Amino acid sequence: MRFAVRLPTDRVDRGEEFVGAEAIAELARGAEEAGFGSCFVTDHPFPVERWLRGGGHHALDPFVALSFAAAATRTIRLQTHILVLPYRNPFVTAKSVLTLDVLSGGRVTLGVGGGYLQGEFAALGANFEHRNEVSDEAIRAMKVAWTQDDVHFVGRHFEARGNTMLPRPVQQPHPPIWVGGNTRRAIRRAVELGDGWIPFPNSQAMARYTRTDVLETDEQLVTRLAYAQTHGESIGRTQPLDVCYSLGEPVGDELDPLRALARARTLADLGVTWLAVGFPADSRAGQLEQMMRFGRDVIAPLR
Repeated sequence: MRFAVRLPTDRVDRGEEFVGAEAIAELARGAEEAGFGSCFVTDHPFPVERWLRGGGHHALDPFVALSFAAAATRTIRLQTHILVLPYRNPFVTAKSVLTLDVLSGGRVTLGVGGGYLQGEFAALGANFEHRNEVSDEAIRAMKVAWTQDDVHFVGRHFEARGNTMLPRPVQQPHPPIWVGGNTRRAIRRAVELGDGWIPFPNSQAMARYTRTDVLETDEQLVTRLAYAQTHGESIGRTQPLDVCYSLGEPVGDELDPLRALARARTLADLGVTWLAVGFPADSRAGQLEQMMRFGRDVIAPLR
C-alpha cells in the first residue's frame, strides 16, 4: 500500500499560504519527507459560478503546479487527480505530460477522467455529449505520440498525418495512466487503455452532479473490482491494475492511527494499492504537521 496526498492548491481563498510557489515547494518536500508516494492536484480551468457556490473549487493549472513540486523534490511522484481529458487536444496534453516527466526524472502519474461539469465544457469549447468517446480516443492518441515517429493517427475527433513528438518520456513506454470514474464504462477504459483505476466515494445525492455511479460501501467496491478482473481476463490483460481509492477515515487532528491502519489493511486485502488523503488544516504549518503525523503513525507502520 502506498499513499497519495493532495496539495491544497485548490484553496485559493488562502492566497500564497497554499497557492504560492514557496507553498507548493514546501508542502511537496514535506510530503516526500513524510513518506507519501505521490502528491496530486486537481483540474478545473474555468468552473461555473453555481458549482463554486455549491462547494466546488478552483484549481491551478496542474502541469505548472506539479512542475514547482517537481523542482523542490527528488523521489515523490507527481499525479494529476484528475486531468479532464476532453478539455484539451490530446497532442498538446501529451507534450505537457512528457515535459513534466522528462524534467522530473520520470515521476509522473497521469490520472485522467471524462469530466462532468457541463458549463465548464461549454466555456472551453469541449463536447460534453461525446466526452467518453473523446477520452478513449485521447488516450490512444497520446500513446501513439509518445512512442512513434511520423505518426499517422486518424480518429473521429483528432488526427495527425506524419507528425513526430520528441523527446520521449523518461518512463517507457509512457507514464502510467490511471482512469477515474465508477461506471462500467470508466472501468473498461482503465482495463483496456490504462495502468490503474481511480474509483471515488460517491453518495446517491452526489451522483446526479458527478455523473458517475454511486459508490458508498466496500461491497460496491468489491463488485466493481470483480468486474475489472473479469473484463481484464476477457481481453487477455496480464498486467496488474493499480487501484487508487480514498482512505475514508478522518485525518489531521482527528486522526485515529489504529482505525486508519485497520482501514488501510482492509482496503489492501480488497485489492486497493494506493490510498489518497487530504489534510484539513487552514495553514501551511498545520498541513505539514498533519502530514508528518500521518507519515509517522500510518505510513511507517505499514512499511
